[in-house]
Amino acid sequence: MQAPSRRRRWPGLPSPSAREAASMYGTAVAVLLVILVAALQGSAPSADPFPYHIPLDPEGTLQLSWNVSYAQELVHFQLLARQPGAGVLFGMSDRGELENADLVVLWTDGDRAYFGDAWSDQKGQLHLDPQQDYQLLQAQKTPEGLYLLFKRPFATCDPKDYFIEDGTVHLVYGLLEEPFPSLEAINTSSLRTGLQRVQLLKPNISVPTLPSDLHTLEIRAPDVLIPGQETTYWCYITELPEEFPRHHIVMYEPIVTEGNEALVHHMEVFQCAAEFESFPHFSGPCDSKMKPSRLNYCRHVLAAWALGAKAFYYPEEAGLAFGGAGSSRYLRLEVHYHNPLKIQGRRDSSGIRLFYTATLRPHDAAIMELGLVYTPVMAIPPREPAFVLTGYCTAKCTRLALPPAGIHIFASQLHTHLTGRQVVTVLVRDGREREVVNRDSHYSPHFQEIRMLKKVVSVRPGDVLITSCTYNTRDREQATVGGFGILEEMCVNYVHYYPQTQLELCKSAVDPGFLQKYFHLVNRFNSEDVCTCPQASVTQQFASVPWNSFNRDVLRALYGFAPISMHCNKSSAVRFQGEWSLQPLPEIISTLQEPAPRCPASRGQSPAGPAVVSIGRGKG
Repeated sequence: MQAPSRRRRWPGLPSPSAREAASMYGTAVAVLLVILVAALQGSAPSADPFPYHIPLDPEGTLQLSWNVSYAQELVHFQLLARQPGAGVLFGMSDRGELENADLVVLWTDGDRAYFGDAWSDQKGQLHLDPQQDYQLLQAQKTPEGLYLLFKRPFATCDPKDYFIEDGTVHLVYGLLEEPFPSLEAINTSSLRTGLQRVQLLKPNISVPTLPSDLHTLEIRAPDVLIPGQETTYWCYITELPEEFPRHHIVMYEPIVTEGNEALVHHMEVFQCAAEFESFPHFSGPCDSKMKPSRLNYCRHVLAAWALGAKAFYYPEEAGLAFGGAGSSRYLRLEVHYHNPLKIQGRRDSSGIRLFYTATLRPHDAAIMELGLVYTPVMAIPPREPAFVLTGYCTAKCTRLALPPAGIHIFASQLHTHLTGRQVVTVLVRDGREREVVNRDSHYSPHFQEIRMLKKVVSVRPGDVLITSCTYNTRDREQATVGGFGILEEMCVNYVHYYPQTQLELCKSAVDPGFLQKYFHLVNRFNSEDVCTCPQASVTQQFASVPWNSFNRDVLRALYGFAPISMHCNKSSAVRFQGEWSLQPLPEIISTLQEPAPRCPASRGQSPAGPAVVSIGRGKG
């Protein structure tokens, strides 16, 4: 058995004096800057070599920073382990699982330190990857902890590696508390592990110039005592001053109480409905029975932030209007606290800071809902690993509602409930899929943020917008129907665009009459009766379906050919004039290909074993 003192420190590494530590850290920073300047050529200049930062674990002992080079299709990572113990494990997996994960590991056997690109099997056992695609650039001990600087291509074409693409990335980590004789001796089940979700590939866009008459408004939680439970959504109602005139929001940023960076997961600010003169003041859990029901009418998004996101800027030609006539003074702040360690006694005043101007920009920005109507006629059978539902914004609606010059989408927020796994919105013109508006192939309902698009998408009158969601209901015994409840489902893309139009909702659902034909067909071909009586709700009818392969396949086919009911709605919830029932599905004559990994020119080398790491002044 190893001696305790040996198990808790890095071998062969003397404790540096303050002067030595400062010198070593200065050397590391200098080397780091040289490496990044060379590696990030072609990227937009940044004052910070690692502009993106997140805590990985709830206690903040692991801090990740990173930068993206689109020119070289590389991500540079900087990992700070404040208490490195005997090593650290970091990587990516499809849904945040530690099995079948793509990993990089720094560990010690008690005498020397090693670095290796690894993968885990279905039992969590680690194996050295024959293709080493994580490249260690620097390992440095400082007074703050152990810094690791390494890089990784977006794609490696190694079947054991994760393909880094747009959208959510599930990061996994583990802390090694004692030495291991080899990498293969490590099993993730014996480690203290966790996951963090983030958008790694941030869009490389320049920051717009801000106006000189900028004002700020902070909307913050009122010194909340964070509950000692894993998940809390906290709601707080505040209000603008009376006679607050019309302004444009041009930017917003998070305010996170110091020390709570690992607990504040995401935040949103909603504006309440203007038809109500007042809203009751409330501060408490959003699911509290004491929450006034009127707060459900505070749904218009003004700002949204999630862990890892930086400040959000509107394009210089547009701003989000708030205040003035026809606008509610009441705002709802919603803060999601993620507290898996159930830490007690922590107080929080986090929130969002709005930057606004009285100098109105040329265009009002607006938000439009795409996807599926919130209705039970769109349902997912139980025990489905990947069932797809699709909603349409049809050419008839865009031709009627959009201005001749069209609109310009610059940001997007994808949304489903608990079973959503993938979401994509595609622009179709003249029957051909032209471009992806937003895609998240590793979507998580626990990580929803407004994301700037890498490229503004222009939508013309007559274009079609198709939003598809993929669901996993393997752990459910009953059909999951569409609706507002958390155990029901949604498929929505809230697109941020300009100039503002009257069109606020462009969504669809299968025609209810054709769904009734489905229930009658199921009755004819199954021994168990499905209730088709008039008094039965659609939800009750789905609950009585015997979910054999025939009934599943017919429902999937129905959603793929049956006519739809379109909701081409104004902000007043009134539909644009026209016939919107029994509309044919848009005809698609060509589709876009799925994004495919592009292998780097130089592939990782095949080592005889893991790399021995020199920690200190030299590069690893």
